[in-house]
Amino acid sequence: MLKYDFDESVGYWLYIGAQSFQRAFNEELAPHGVTFRQAQVLGWLALEGEMSQSELAAKMLIEPPTLVGILDRMERDGWISRVTCSSDRRKKLIMVNQAAESVWDQMVACAKRVRARAMEGLSPEEIETLKKLVQRVQNNLSEAAVVPKEAN
Repeated sequence: MLKYDFDESVGYWLYIGAQSFQRAFNEELAPHGVTFRQAQVLGWLALEGEMSQSELAAKMLIEPPTLVGILDRMERDGWISRVTCSSDRRKKLIMVNQAAESVWDQMVACAKRVRARAMEGLSPEEIETLKKLVQRVQNNLSEAAVVPKEAN
């Protein structure tokens, strides 16, 4: 039998929490005809501005061919445009169109409802502690935090 101490695994709990959040967000988005991946595309573009398809796929942790289908539907619906990069004609940049604004407002409302459900029963202090602890885990695992032992 396969054995692992899942109860002691921070990675397991973070992953299960993220998966639960994604599932709840998908359920909130579905009545609006929006998928989690479409919301994720607009979210990354809102956070970081236009970016290439390959950069966006890397941020979303999906393969570029998977992203193409998502972008095709979003472009068809007028939410995004793909434009050729002026410095590298091989690269396509993804940009948000004004038509995405109304659907973005729906996505934000859905995200806020899911966030409220996720934080139900937590005090403001617990929420702040949770944010700090997750940030610390992220920092511990970031590439910038990986320093060769010889450098210490």
